[in-house]
Amino acid sequence: MQSQDPSIPYAGCLTQMYFFLFFADLEDFLLVAMAYDRYVAICFPLHYTAIMGPRLCSFLVVLSWVLTTVPAMLYTLLMAKLCFCADNVIPHFFCDMSALLKLSCSDTRVNELVIFVVGGLIIVLPFLLIIMSYARIIFSILKVPSVKGICKAFSTCGSHLTVVSLFYGTIIGLYLCPSANNSTVKETVMAMMYTVVTPMLNPFIYSLRNRDMKGALGRVFCKKKFHFFL
Repeated sequence: MQSQDPSIPYAGCLTQMYFFLFFADLEDFLLVAMAYDRYVAICFPLHYTAIMGPRLCSFLVVLSWVLTTVPAMLYTLLMAKLCFCADNVIPHFFCDMSALLKLSCSDTRVNELVIFVVGGLIIVLPFLLIIMSYARIIFSILKVPSVKGICKAFSTCGSHLTVVSLFYGTIIGLYLCPSANNSTVKETVMAMMYTVVTPMLNPFIYSLRNRDMKGALGRVFCKKKFHFFL
């Protein structure tokens, strides 16, 4: 970006793709760990400290790193075996798998099959675990007698649910659909959602429950409203 040179070496492109897949899959598994954290906090509040101890938290982080290394390396090695002919202009703003597969002049059926099967497991299984966690959470919340307690429980999960919706919505729509049905513009926009928009919104979304953040936003909007009426 500093040199304003849009070109990238072949090895650099594969390296970029590997780290992109690694961190995207890592966020996938960390969202599952956070869903489990919400489940324990709401369903077993008195045992939360005992269950979510430092040892379990460290284990979940290490497990997430291990589970993301293998598929990212598999995708990268399969991509390295493909041949690329004359057209080497990537119709994307980074080295995305779908864009590279379209440039290859080799048979990409194995790559697409691995992406669909392994990628489906990496995306669908964690997503189902999150759904199961929130199903148990909703079942427990409905037992709360007070409306205030229900609102407090839902506010605990609101930020996480927002990030899950943004992340999984774009990922499932892009990578679990046949690549031939996706236009370049659609793929670029959807990739922009989970590579730029979602990470940019994460600090804002997760800080909405912070009282200082709420107070600052309230003062800003009230001030703008006051100036508007003036």
